[in-house]
Amino acid sequence: MTRVKLCGTTDEDDLEAAVAAGADAVGLISAVPVDTHRELAPARAAELAAAAPPFVTTVLVTMPETPAAAIELVETVGPDAVQLHGTLEPDAVATVREDVDATVVVALEAGETDATTAGRYGDVADGLLVDTPADGGGGGTGETHDWELTRELTAALDSPIVLAGGLAPENVADAVRTVEPFAVDVASGIEDADGATDADAARTFVERARNALAPIPGS
Repeated sequence: MTRVKLCGTTDEDDLEAAVAAGADAVGLISAVPVDTHRELAPARAAELAAAAPPFVTTVLVTMPETPAAAIELVETVGPDAVQLHGTLEPDAVATVREDVDATVVVALEAGETDATTAGRYGDVADGLLVDTPADGGGGGTGETHDWELTRELTAALDSPIVLAGGLAPENVADAVRTVEPFAVDVASGIEDADGATDADAARTFVERARNALAPIPGS
């Protein structure tokens, strides 16, 4: 069954909507050098991480310049996992993984990362996220990419692959059937016009992602 992360949680209402939708994980964005309404101050991210109920994984999403910066932020926020975007090399990621009490996921740019490079990150991280690249880095473009390329990457690696980039209730089932990822990640695809989590969209997204690979009755 495909797992689901709802990213861009900014307040208690977003968190409640994600939990009610059945999300496996929620994303808390902090310390990123790009302009986004989803960014939280580290102290606020820590509050929301502490407010999440048991069995819902809290994921700190960040773009650190150094391993030390990542480690310090993880210690401040206290998430269950940290999702690293940016330009840290595999040895730097290994340092983070050794020094934090959190699962480490590395974000890779779809279409820009070959299997060899991805494998080097997979050797030092607990999982890999494949996202549509943004001009300023960090993903979050709301645009899809070539899912067939990501499917090839998924097949070539042993690491759990999280699919991101332009996913929404309307296309997530097709994405899951094409890529067969370990998990999917969504932000803009479940937001309302004000940038808050739309409870109905979140619930539909989770349901369709989970059921995409279920056997068809009578088949």
